[in-house]
Amino acid sequence: MHPAEHGPTPVSSVATPLLALVFAAGAAVTWLAGNALSKTTDALDARLGLGDELGGILLLAIAGSLPELAITVAAASTGHLDLAAGNLIGGIAVQTMVLVLCDAAVGPERPLTYLVGRLTPVLEGLLVVLVVSGVLMGSLLKPTTAIGGVVSPASVAILVLWLAGIWFINRIRKAPRWTVEMPGSSPGRHKRTDPHPVEPHPFAGVSTARVAALFGLACAATLVAGVLLEVSGNALADRAHVNGAIFGATALAAATALPEISSGLAAVRLGDHALAMGDVFGGNAFQLVLFLLADLVAGEPVLPQAGRLNSWLASLGVMLTAIYCFGVIGRAERCWARLGPDSILAVVVFALGIAGLFVLPP
Repeated sequence: MHPAEHGPTPVSSVATPLLALVFAAGAAVTWLAGNALSKTTDALDARLGLGDELGGILLLAIAGSLPELAITVAAASTGHLDLAAGNLIGGIAVQTMVLVLCDAAVGPERPLTYLVGRLTPVLEGLLVVLVVSGVLMGSLLKPTTAIGGVVSPASVAILVLWLAGIWFINRIRKAPRWTVEMPGSSPGRHKRTDPHPVEPHPFAGVSTARVAALFGLACAATLVAGVLLEVSGNALADRAHVNGAIFGATALAAATALPEISSGLAAVRLGDHALAMGDVFGGNAFQLVLFLLADLVAGEPVLPQAGRLNSWLASLGVMLTAIYCFGVIGRAERCWARLGPDSILAVVVFALGIAGLFVLPP
């Protein structure tokens, strides 16, 4: 649904170049605020031990997905359900492609998946597959199955799957049931709150109160930027006659993936290769939980209106996730043009997947 179907809007009279400038500004703020949010979250987690309990895990996951949360709320509240669904579902494929950039940053001798050295990211990738399966099944349900006429049962199931998966992965991380030997690997820290042997932790010399204040400021800036991206992006898509799902899954998803690019490259620079991959898969799994919030804001189930474009994007996200899970287990040793064979395959599959959006029947 586009603004034209709702009547005149405040952005209807804004010139297209100005809208493009607003969108670019929103993306820039998302990059800067997301970077600050990542560092302050790590600092607060290290000082307060937030990530050790379920409440802390939820808080940290939400903090890392604030751009998607802001866009989801803004789009659902204005009836742009295709844009909300496209950003959440298409964001999985786009954010998985962050691993291509991380792989290039690691090269040219060994691929990222060779250095990961742990199977925990594979479990996190399987959790992505589980919750995406819930999305695909939920998109086939009739709207009449909604709980109270508002919440899709699939949205609730996705939340339950995510919580169960996080509990299981944390249990395995603390008490592994297997021993893995990966000669030549360099997984790095288990989590960002672990002290790095060389680099000081973010904001080491700053008081907790100031870190918390910066965290709050970064949250507010991220939320404002998300609303700007949604409003300007939807108007630009409407004027370019681009389907909302396609725009949400490409340009909008790329803008909201900027913080993941920053944190992923930072993790690789510190030698935290397993952490870089786990962060991407972890964020992808959590953002689908936001469908429950989208239902509540829209006052109707969003998933049944996802359509075949978003089903295609969900399948693309699963394929890309599986490629990197295979890569971690297969451990190819060579790079070509600074990329491992899994990243090269991911680039080809992603390009074909995006091209396929434009030839699907309406």
